[in-house]
Parts: sequence; C-alpha cells; structure tokens
Amino acid sequence: MPLYETVIIARQDISTQQVETLTEQMSAFVTDGGGTIAKVENWGLRNLAYKIKKNRKGHYVLLNIDAPVAAVKEMERNLLLHEDILRHMTLRVEELDENDSVMLQNRNARTSPRRDRDEKTTPPAAKAAPAAEEKAAPAAEEKSAPAAKVETTAETKTTVEGEA
Repeated sequence: MPLYETVIIARQDISTQQVETLTEQMSAFVTDGGGTIAKVENWGLRNLAYKIKKNRKGHYVLLNIDAPVAAVKEMERNLLLHEDILRHMTLRVEELDENDSVMLQNRNARTSPRRDRDEKTTPPAAKAAPAAEEKAAPAAEEKSAPAAKVETTAETKTTVEGEA
C-alpha cells in the first residue's frame, strides 16, 4: 500500500481533547478503508505565518498513514467538510520515518536548561572574580606586546644592515 504523511491544522478555539477526538475520527476513516495509522504526533498550538480564516494560531497534528488511495481520499474529503480544520496537506512518501519529526526534536531540544537561566543561578561574587581575572590577563598581554614589536623591528634592521 502507498505511504502518506498528513499534517492537519485545526482552529485555535478548540481544546486539546477535541483535537484528539478529531484525530481519532480521521484515523477511523483510514482504518475503515483498509489502512493503518503508523504514527500520530501532536505538535500542539503553534503560531501561523499568516491569518487563516481569522485565526493566528492552530493545533498541528501529523499522521503517518499506510493506506490505499481510496481511504486517503475519503479522509481528505472529510477534512474539507469539517469546520474546525483550517488547512491540511497530504504527501505521498517513499518510507515512513519512525523517529520523531523535526518539530518534536526541536521541542525536545528546547526543554534543556538555557544558558541565561544558568547564569542567573550563579552568585554575583562568583561572576565578579572571573571578570577581574579576564581584565588582568589582557593588560599583561598588552605590556608584553610592544616588547615583541621592538624585537621584530630590531631584527629587520639587522638583516637590512647585513645585506648592505
């Protein structure tokens, strides 16, 4: 059977439970048509790039489907008729990805603590000590830098004199 990925965007006004019910209804059309739903991913409420039917946000759901064409067409027909669906897109794919989609991977990566939050937990005295050391280190480098320049200029003079 052909493999499909379908992304559904539902209105922001409906609850998460209603989105799950909607997903189950669409899954029922596929299973009644002789197909299977390999994976369902709820991406949650996300901002839209532009307003769609006066909505700025939408509930996103990804369905990985293994079903005959007739079952997918029936599901798409019902998606068009359902008033809570803002948009949907179905793509035929060569193989279904069993791992999390990129959207979920990005969300999981964001759950790790942020760097700015870690900085807030360190005491102010601990921040002041490394800052003072950093200021002292460049000052020492600046003092030694002119000496290095003098040596290089002296070497160039000697080489010039040696050639003449």
